[in-house]
This record gives sequence, C-alpha cells and structure tokens, in this order.
Amino acid sequence: MPIATLTSKGQTTVPREIRDFLKLKTGDRIDFQINPDGKTVTVRAASVPLSELRGLLKTDRMKPFNPEERRLAAKKRAGRRL
Repeated sequence: MPIATLTSKGQTTVPREIRDFLKLKTGDRIDFQINPDGKTVTVRAASVPLSELRGLLKTDRMKPFNPEERRLAAKKRAGRRL
C-alpha cells in the first residue's frame, strides 16, 4: 500500500502508483472527500479530460446536429425580441 509523508507546510507528494491509477498530470486538481464514517477520505482526480465526457448527455431521442435548423431557430428567436 502506498504511503506519503506530510511536510511541516502541510504538503505531500502523491505516490507514483496513485498518480498513475488516477491518471494525474502536473497541474491536475485532486478532490478530497471525508466519508460519512468520519474515519476515511476518498481521493479522486477533479480534472476530468474532455474526452471522457463524450456522450454523457446523449439520449435515444436526440437528433443529429443540423446547423441549418439552429440558424433558423436563432432567427425565429431574434424576431420575437423585436
């Protein structure tokens, strides 16, 4: 099990095994969450690569993107504001 040491400034180095597992890179953010038991902490990467979000909001009812429909809808909305 990987172990890290806390410095006098409250800093630590995340062990390589954990960095590799969480796919952490320099500048990534880390989220610490105290679990309800009050004895353990969950650590997770807070920086999620955009590629992992692909398809997250997709539903079966969604139509493919049509730029012409978007243009017409924008034009219709602009006409209502006049």
